[in-house]
Amino acid sequence: MTTTNPIDALLAEKGVLLADGATGTNLFAMGLEAGEAPELLNETAPDTITSLHQNFVDAGADIILTNSFGGTRHRLKLHHAQDRVHALNKRAAELARAVAGKAGRKVIVAGSVGPTGELLVPLGAMTYDEAVDAFAEQIEGLKEGGAEVAWIETMSAPDEIRAAAEAAIRVGLPYTYTGSFDTAGRTMMGLLPKDIHGVTDGLSQAPLGVGANCGVGASDILASLLDMTEAKPEATVIVKGNCGIPEFRGTEIHYSGTPELMADYVRLAVDGGAKIIGGCCGTSFQHLAAMRKALDAHTKADRPTVAAIVERIGPMRNKVATENTAETSEARRERRRSRA
Repeated sequence: MTTTNPIDALLAEKGVLLADGATGTNLFAMGLEAGEAPELLNETAPDTITSLHQNFVDAGADIILTNSFGGTRHRLKLHHAQDRVHALNKRAAELARAVAGKAGRKVIVAGSVGPTGELLVPLGAMTYDEAVDAFAEQIEGLKEGGAEVAWIETMSAPDEIRAAAEAAIRVGLPYTYTGSFDTAGRTMMGLLPKDIHGVTDGLSQAPLGVGANCGVGASDILASLLDMTEAKPEATVIVKGNCGIPEFRGTEIHYSGTPELMADYVRLAVDGGAKIIGGCCGTSFQHLAAMRKALDAHTKADRPTVAAIVERIGPMRNKVATENTAETSEARRERRRSRA
């Protein structure tokens, strides 16, 4: 099924696009209780979700994500809402679409599609075809509600990314996908940043963009960005990093990133070759406004090194994946020398 490409059209106009900030952490600040499903707020508190989107549009977002991250039947069954997949996702897209439609400029509505929480065969019980069906059920609701893109995010398993992409193609929505490189520079299931581009090779439609979101901190995701853009410089690469480093203060998580830090993160992301830049956990409306200002004022400069990123943004929590590989190889060589 042929799909339109709203992202390339807006990129042609603006060069680099600003995606929105955090959904979950902002909703907690707006009254969501721990253990509650954010997706249920689409029906029980639509004004809250409208306010979330409006604040991001007012801050300058070019892309807003629907409140549907956990919108598959597998996630919703934890809240006894697995029979409401279509309705909750449709409503999520309708709320975002209504805000975007009043923006006075082009704002893309991207349907957020997160992992199912299940492991695919052979590690788990869910088959690939079952995953495709579950994602298609969600994406059908998002499309009917007005989403223009399936935004597949925070993924760890290549097979699950591919299943979600195949579902988007089946439904007739263009798609993007991002992995979370939070485990020693890889996803939890071992995917390297440089290999993100090939996950959907062979499918009938290619992604509109690929990249990274969430993970650990801003420095880590920028290091992943360098690997991704080096591997395929011509790709539309997405980074949607957490707001600094998560820190526990008692029982609550706080994020260390200031608006100034997130503004510098944007400059470094542009210099590193990102075409779509946003914020993930901890990124507030105030952070995004600073990011918009930085993006509008910045002229692309020299490609940064990892050392420059750490100097400006702060220390990395994970090692760069390529450094891990190099260290492993060196350790092996040392062991061989010691045996000789």
